[in-house]
Amino acid sequence: MEGDNLHSLKILEKTHRGKIDVIYIDPPYNTGNKDFIYDDNYVDKNDGYRHSKWLSFMNNRLKFAKKLLKNKGVIFISIDDNEQAQLKVLCDEVFGEQNFIATLSVENNPKGRKNSSFISGTNEYCHIYARNKDRASFVKNIPKDVKDLKLDENGNYVHNSGKRVLVGENKFNEIITNFYSDKHYTIYYNPISKEAIFKKEKNLANEDISLKKEGYERYYSFNDEKFVENTYTLNKIKELFYDKKLEFKNGKIYEKNMNNTVRMKSLLVNKEYMAIVNNEKVKFKIDLKTTSAKQMLANILGHEKFDYPKNLSYIKLLISLIENKSSIILDFFAGSGTTGHAVAQLNKEDGGNRKYILCTNNENNICEEVTYKRLKNIQKELPHNLKYLKTDYIPKRSKDEDDLSIRKKVEKNIKELIELENHIEIDNQKYIIAESEEKMEEDINRIEKNGILFLPPGIFLSRIEQRKLDEKNIKLVNIPEYYFINELREAGEI
Repeated sequence: MEGDNLHSLKILEKTHRGKIDVIYIDPPYNTGNKDFIYDDNYVDKNDGYRHSKWLSFMNNRLKFAKKLLKNKGVIFISIDDNEQAQLKVLCDEVFGEQNFIATLSVENNPKGRKNSSFISGTNEYCHIYARNKDRASFVKNIPKDVKDLKLDENGNYVHNSGKRVLVGENKFNEIITNFYSDKHYTIYYNPISKEAIFKKEKNLANEDISLKKEGYERYYSFNDEKFVENTYTLNKIKELFYDKKLEFKNGKIYEKNMNNTVRMKSLLVNKEYMAIVNNEKVKFKIDLKTTSAKQMLANILGHEKFDYPKNLSYIKLLISLIENKSSIILDFFAGSGTTGHAVAQLNKEDGGNRKYILCTNNENNICEEVTYKRLKNIQKELPHNLKYLKTDYIPKRSKDEDDLSIRKKVEKNIKELIELENHIEIDNQKYIIAESEEKMEEDINRIEKNGILFLPPGIFLSRIEQRKLDEKNIKLVNIPEYYFINELREAGEI
């Protein structure tokens, strides 16, 4: 979406309030090197109100961002030393201190910056906040190094050490007093046939000799020569056994650690290693470097018109923290379009159906020649729906007495808002906007089965029309008046 991102956010408030799963932004860092415009003027390092102007600029946009997030939504904000401390305070105010998740330290320049007289900086930061931390959640998305894993007897990679001891000597669990408890049982396991027999035994010393002769080994939980409770119930231990998630070793039963991923750490560094993904060895690379991101962008565009793009690998990592593969991701400082590229790439890799919305101005033709062009140029490799929208003004008053009313003017833009909110293309076949009651029969005949008919306010259906639509399984959606209700009220038309 081309336009001032504050205007874009106001539009999105109409179509996506409370609908966004993930927001990632890379705002201007306010370095003082003409990277930030306030009131149509560049802010330089000699401006005494530099920080105040930047905070005001960000405050307006973050308040809208909060409105757009789902209750379990999260926002990632890249920043460097110039404003990271101030941004943290601002985000605490906007999103609430209780919704702070973490600050990542991201190694985007491993060689170190050469513009410092003291410490050569190698990293920047990413503040992470939730709309409601109690509802938000992240998955473990970093695959484990193959060196930390081993193949079990079933050909599955598991962690070198068991998750924990489930059956065996235990000094902490309660002594068994009820021998019918669902946490009391002994297990006879045959390592050759890999069969198990579960028994209730009352005497720790009475081993089943017949099973012993058949090659079964006895496993039980005990302490000080007395039975103690097992960690799991009998039903749970059986479930783990039949799922082949138990390891029998040296008189103890371990629950195998079959989770091949770990949580992202707050210190993100560049690395490359052999990892296990979907039980297969793959080369896994975390690339956070600005230099490699710049080279990738130049290869896609055929020119270098953007100095500090974010790395595709990095943005993919952030998005993959969210389990929902049908998420809506918003970036309202879209810049080089890395976020859109990351969404498309991630969908290809894991079969997801994520959608993205990118917003940027067109200063120096960045929207047309960088953001949009990048996403257009990757279509062959990563085909996905791509639509270019622009924000614009509608004059409140006109000197022309015959000029259309504000309502008529805004109705001309209804189509774009419907497409934006529903992530569809109004094609007048499967998706149709009804024009009038007089043309309803024509619309009903034209619309495809299982389509959607959007009804503007004031259009009503007859029983016959409703029946015909039901026969074609057409979904009816009333076009919401809230799209422009504030503007119409301000213009005095409602």
